[in-house]
Amino acid sequence: MRGIDTPLRKLRKQVFTGIAKLAYSGEDIKRIEEIPYRITPGDVPIYRESIYRERAIASERLRLAMGMSLRPEDKPVHITQGIEESDIAEKYYEPPLMQVIPSACNACEHNVYEVSDQCKGCVAHPCMEVCPKGAISMVDGRSHIDQSKCIKCGKCKQHCPYDAIAWKRRPCADACGVNAIVSDDLGRAKIDNDKCVSCGMCMVSCPFGAIADKSQIFQLIRAMQTGKKVIAEIAPAFAGQFGDAATPGRVKAALLDLGFADVYEVALGADMGAMAEAKHYVEKVVSGELPFLLTSCCPSWSVLAKKYFPEMISNISNELTPMVATARTIKEKHPDALVVFIGPCASKKLEASRTSVRSDVDFVITFEELNGMFAAKEIDFDIMPEDEMEDATGAGRGYGVAGGVAAAIEKCIQEYYPGTEVKIEHAEGLADCKKMLMLAKAGKKNGCLIEGMGCPGGCVAGAGTILQVPKAAAEVRKYSASAKQQIPEEENWQGGSEHE
Repeated sequence: MRGIDTPLRKLRKQVFTGIAKLAYSGEDIKRIEEIPYRITPGDVPIYRESIYRERAIASERLRLAMGMSLRPEDKPVHITQGIEESDIAEKYYEPPLMQVIPSACNACEHNVYEVSDQCKGCVAHPCMEVCPKGAISMVDGRSHIDQSKCIKCGKCKQHCPYDAIAWKRRPCADACGVNAIVSDDLGRAKIDNDKCVSCGMCMVSCPFGAIADKSQIFQLIRAMQTGKKVIAEIAPAFAGQFGDAATPGRVKAALLDLGFADVYEVALGADMGAMAEAKHYVEKVVSGELPFLLTSCCPSWSVLAKKYFPEMISNISNELTPMVATARTIKEKHPDALVVFIGPCASKKLEASRTSVRSDVDFVITFEELNGMFAAKEIDFDIMPEDEMEDATGAGRGYGVAGGVAAAIEKCIQEYYPGTEVKIEHAEGLADCKKMLMLAKAGKKNGCLIEGMGCPGGCVAGAGTILQVPKAAAEVRKYSASAKQQIPEEENWQGGSEHE
């Protein structure tokens, strides 16, 4: 579904646009009650079987978009209850960030093998013969699986000549690389927050849009309306996200039009990170002090390593992530400014709420949320003037694509530590990241610089992106190649480390 303009994507855009319009209008915040009726006007439901259920779900989406939590199902709580606490210029995310809207969940079955109507009732019935538990029998001339005996081995499906056996999986659980999706007592999806690393892959994989994350767009707009100086830092994956007419220069002009005081590229912080991690690799891994080095720019990868492999914490680079490095640079130049990170990533929202980061990054919004702000202000990129983006290097801009982080670090090592042998490994998606970490733990990745990306494809595949992943990757590579300089200059580098 990634990059397809589905009804679900349009619905999410309506929610973000509605919240942004309400914030820009300065009207009574309780008028949020009107938005579900604008999303589903009239008496005929658009997305669901009932107009009442449709509006109830929209109400929950709006609460999350205001940064609030869902309402309890067993208590009479009004949509606006607690909303005054969100009508402020500064509000950090409170975990859990990702939440399942119970009324929106279809209670999909997970890991179930079921015979479809394609079964021909063949004489050979290999499905019966290969089942190790005798769970398959012939009923009314067709195969039937006794679910109480089935062990989900899949041998029946593998051997059916008609592909008549379906393997039914819950899309959100299938996309979760840490098995954080469980079921509640009604069979609906539920997130185990002790396992979750907030990558958002469950959210983008649910065809019912039953999973959503919290947003700060209302509070961000309020901050700008109060006259505060708000500066945007935008991640390199933004290239191409807002349409063919939205060139980097026009995106910057549009951000200034929204009310931002200035715009920086997060790729500038990526340049700092590439230099720092190159130095770290040479001094720690090549010297033999550490067996391997894990990059730190992806928060879901970093949290995964710390949560599931705590013995590896010393192997994770403690250099500032590009988001934080850029934010600190901004605040050194503009100490009175608030900083908003605009990017593809849901887990950056929780990274920004950590005590070590909160003073640097005041807001985090995704490209999808920013698109709602553009719609609310009726930004037309076809007539938007070109502005000049502050020039980062091709290496820093390349961070947006899987493999780009390690490639940038390797280029810096080759340039500034000539003759140094670099062993590169990278993993995409949390399941593969876990496998990589297990191999590293077993001593099979010694001497390696290991890049991990929580989203398959890298940042261009983040939960807050709009564009199809292959096209987004191509746009980032093109933007990276257009940089005047391909690697950062050593004399301009200033390192920094983050401490929890």
